[in-house]
Amino acid sequence: MYALLRQLLFTLSAHQAHEISMQLLKVGCSVSLIKTLLAQQFSIDNKALEKNVFGLTFKNPVGLAAGFDKNAEYLHELEALGFGFIEIGTVTPKAQPGNPRPSLFRLPKDLALINRMGFNNEGVMAAKKRLEVWRTNHTNSKLIIGSNIGINKTTEHEHAHEDYKTCFNELYDASDYFVVNVSSPNTPGLRALQSKEALTRILGELIHENAGKPKSKPILLKIAPDLSNDELDDIIALTKELNISGIVSSNTTISRENLCTSAKTIATIGNGGLSGKPLKTKSDTVIKYVHEKNSEMPLIASGGIFNGQDAKDKFELGASLVQVWTGFIYEGPSIAKNICKELLKDS
Repeated sequence: MYALLRQLLFTLSAHQAHEISMQLLKVGCSVSLIKTLLAQQFSIDNKALEKNVFGLTFKNPVGLAAGFDKNAEYLHELEALGFGFIEIGTVTPKAQPGNPRPSLFRLPKDLALINRMGFNNEGVMAAKKRLEVWRTNHTNSKLIIGSNIGINKTTEHEHAHEDYKTCFNELYDASDYFVVNVSSPNTPGLRALQSKEALTRILGELIHENAGKPKSKPILLKIAPDLSNDELDDIIALTKELNISGIVSSNTTISRENLCTSAKTIATIGNGGLSGKPLKTKSDTVIKYVHEKNSEMPLIASGGIFNGQDAKDKFELGASLVQVWTGFIYEGPSIAKNICKELLKDS
């Protein structure tokens, strides 16, 4: 069924397909009966799927990665599709349009996407308001919500910690956990913040803020798949030193190796982060390395997850949870349910 729908959606631009499909889902879920039927079709409620990670209980270990619901607009709808957790964002202090469109491109031959969206979002106050409304209206929901936070494009790097601190404080009450995004390739110079010096200041400030709250929230770091082992060693040592709650591995890659899509098409698309199947090996390599260096560190694995076996591969390498994004585009609304069904075979 979805294969036919995907053919129709792929006749539209990636931006149009996303907006139309999510609006249709929103309209459907506004009718309680339809929402209930969708949840019955796409969700699995089974205690065997529950996982407790960094002090939070996830109803299942399959989440939707940041970048899909940037502004916390579709939590109600995405919950009906069976995800155990949703990561909103990346959220920045001020609203910003991101990079000019088109900034999202499909590579069907590779089951991949290239994006250079550039932290387009409505700003932290808009996200805060929606999350507060969600919390008020869904007090019985088991959905875990993470907030992925970043810096505005115009922020000087010496003030980056202030942007992260602003987002953390504004979203603290309505978020279950936070992810510090210093690894997107689409904000100029952002990946330089993965250096030990820059991370020490950013994470140190957030830990200080967290300690002053009534209850501390898990703070995770999202890293790039293109880091060298020496760079990973610095990050692993720092996360141990600062007692960071976990790592998300990984963001998109700037690599264009071993693609089936023609070099001419890739050149025409231009810059951006590559996600999907071609990212799986890189992501797996980083997860394996980080887990071997610090087996106690909880890891959220992202990159090339399309089915249950892909998720199992991540868990075997040391992941505690998994996130999908590009796989959701290619596999459709049943992806979380299908992965959960496969995981239950081993329970």
